[in-house]
Amino acid sequence: MNLKGYANRIAHVDMTNGQVDVQPIPEDWALKYIGARGLGVRYMLEAGPTVDPISPDNWLCFMNGPLTGTAANMSGRMAIVTKSPLTGTVTDSHHGGWSAARLRWSGYDGLIFKGKADSPKYLYIEEESNTIELRDASHVWGKGIHETIKTFQKEYGRKDLTVMAIGQAGENLVKYACWVNEDDRASGRGGTGCVGGSKNLKAVVIKAKKKMPKPASRENWKPAHSRALSSIMDEANITSPKKGGLSVYGTNVLMNITNTMGALPTLNGRTTSFGERAELLSGEYVNDNILVNDPTCHACPVACKKEVKITEGEFAGLQMESVEYEPAWALGANCGNDNINSVAKMIDQANDFGMDAIEIGDVLATYIEATTKGWTNGDGGLAEGDYMSMVATIEKVAHREGVGDVLADGVDAVANHFGHPEIAMSVKGQGIPAYDPRGLKGMGIAYATSNRGACHLRAYTPAAELNIMPFQSLSVDPLEWKGKGELVKIFQDIHAFSDSLDLCKFSAFAMGADEYAQQYAAFVGIDEFTADDVLLTGERIYNLERYYNNLAGLGEGSDYLPKRFTEEPSTNPGSEGHVCELDLMLDEYYTARGWENGVVPEGKLKELAIL
Repeated sequence: MNLKGYANRIAHVDMTNGQVDVQPIPEDWALKYIGARGLGVRYMLEAGPTVDPISPDNWLCFMNGPLTGTAANMSGRMAIVTKSPLTGTVTDSHHGGWSAARLRWSGYDGLIFKGKADSPKYLYIEEESNTIELRDASHVWGKGIHETIKTFQKEYGRKDLTVMAIGQAGENLVKYACWVNEDDRASGRGGTGCVGGSKNLKAVVIKAKKKMPKPASRENWKPAHSRALSSIMDEANITSPKKGGLSVYGTNVLMNITNTMGALPTLNGRTTSFGERAELLSGEYVNDNILVNDPTCHACPVACKKEVKITEGEFAGLQMESVEYEPAWALGANCGNDNINSVAKMIDQANDFGMDAIEIGDVLATYIEATTKGWTNGDGGLAEGDYMSMVATIEKVAHREGVGDVLADGVDAVANHFGHPEIAMSVKGQGIPAYDPRGLKGMGIAYATSNRGACHLRAYTPAAELNIMPFQSLSVDPLEWKGKGELVKIFQDIHAFSDSLDLCKFSAFAMGADEYAQQYAAFVGIDEFTADDVLLTGERIYNLERYYNNLAGLGEGSDYLPKRFTEEPSTNPGSEGHVCELDLMLDEYYTARGWENGVVPEGKLKELAIL
């Protein structure tokens, strides 16, 4: 195709017959949907939105964007796109580290897996010998991800190698199982690892030397790249290396902030603050007590990852990467647990078993509430803050043993099993992340309208509500609902574009649509591409996802919040007395989108050239 920057090679892997067919990318798809998230969803439309997520007919797409693995800052991201067994929606889940870059350096923009193998397999790609083939994975089936990775490192050497694998959770079809690479970077949400397990696909192993793609226009690339880097390095931004809050404390810099403002959903959202105990889970506490290293991903100066080592207590000797805000909340405050060492242990468990650390925290919190209220009906029980029992329960979930078989199907399944669906803090079947919509109202409309179920990354409104981005014109009151529908649309569109490049979401704490537009245009060789084009393209991608979901059966009324957030006022300082006014925000949002109660009309699809 005429666009530069792409390898223009997608490997279609038929798990059933073992054949690999390498095909170019349709150029009109690349122009409309860019890559990674957007292009992955367009391919998924070909698989059919009504497909059973764990049937051989579902597709599993590992997709890069045109900037992946390049000199672009924060360009070490890959999107894994499929139909989610947890939500029934199309889903994309991104991970960092070096695996995305190595896929690009091996000469591929993506891998699409179809069918089901009759025995465990892994895909092996070697750039030097131009090898791409399925190989027997029987020797690693049943192993955790960490042991699986070590096994392949012994076979192929650590140099120039990346491994993406599923663990026992994926093999046992835990509905929120995920893919994890050698840097413990996870494509966590939506059950992508469950889809891998359903296909008997254990791992993707890539051997490729560093081979940075070159921009189409070096003349235009240099200023675009310099402008983006200067925004990241600016000491006024939280991305500033070794100085900004994100770089110094990682994502967990948010724990004390959201707790103080009454926006930290605690004990399954029964309250909006963990009080003084939140400090014991915070990035500041981690930094002062257990931090040993802050590694980074491909082409990223920020280094937000926080590697820790436990030196005392039940988990002494554990060294793991990394204690992030979302799982620290999910397995901490959400479950009434303030023991940071146990949180590190459980995140490490999630990484090794290959399961979403957010979702397992939500599942445990739901189980704890059912226990507290006497609803478990003999199916065991789990007490608030009982971290040793939490550790044991996670093991049961990974192997679907005992009550773990119920917990393995997600928050909604757990709440329904105990006869109280109202305690499921979820949207479209996916558990909420670490922001309470009563204290951060933008998150309420963002959760409700997310195309992949409850999610903070479709529209990261805390960037504006907590004033942690450089664009002051977007700063808003976290407790005000007016304007949040329109704000969420803007965030959803710009994030859909950056996820398709594929740049780290944290780039949005420094860059805006102008920086994205300039880098994209220079790299692929488009003469003119503006901030308005970024938003239009993002809108097209977001509408494509919603169109897929509509075809999959998610029609009117599928955008909602748990009633706890809309009917039970917060009782904590910062948000006391507040509920989330979802219905008012939905009206505003649908007007901005041009949708009919959550459904994309045909006219909008034609306007955006989707049909």
